[in-house]
Amino acid sequence: MLLVVDNGSIFTKNLINFLIKKNITFEEQTPHSLNLNSLGNYDCFILSGRRKNEKKINEVNSKIIKHCIQNNVKLLGICYGAEILALTLGGTIRKTSLKKGNETIQTLTSNPICNNSLDVFESHGFEISKLPGVLVPLAKSQHCKYEIIQYEKKPIFGTQFHPEMSQDGNDLIEKFCLL
Repeated sequence: MLLVVDNGSIFTKNLINFLIKKNITFEEQTPHSLNLNSLGNYDCFILSGRRKNEKKINEVNSKIIKHCIQNNVKLLGICYGAEILALTLGGTIRKTSLKKGNETIQTLTSNPICNNSLDVFESHGFEISKLPGVLVPLAKSQHCKYEIIQYEKKPIFGTQFHPEMSQDGNDLIEKFCLL
């Protein structure tokens, strides 16, 4: 069962609509309503973006990330989800000028969720500035060094962009769900 953790992104509705359209079974919860003792009930997690920085949201998402790493459970972190993945593992983020709009990204290495170039939608004011050693960059753009990241060989990914907002991004989400 897939759990979508809604961290308050205005784009979560697009993600939910895509999952419904593809008949992908999921539950949706917020970090405030999620019972952390129930993480073992899920075999896949998607962490949405967010609108504001809140300590409780960061703590819950970090616990989910650690659970996924320890149990080899699939995880896709979107925008903030990728940033908290990097932060949880010792990376850093930095404030940047707001990036909003379409972007083309290039894959750097073969991976199971995308290949070649993708047309995606960006909407973020922070970005990953330093990756911890266990995270591998999979794709970059002209404006962002870490568009897609992966935890070594585990099915744990992050996207700096919003895949729920473009066809190529939707294809990435579908490939992730089918891993």
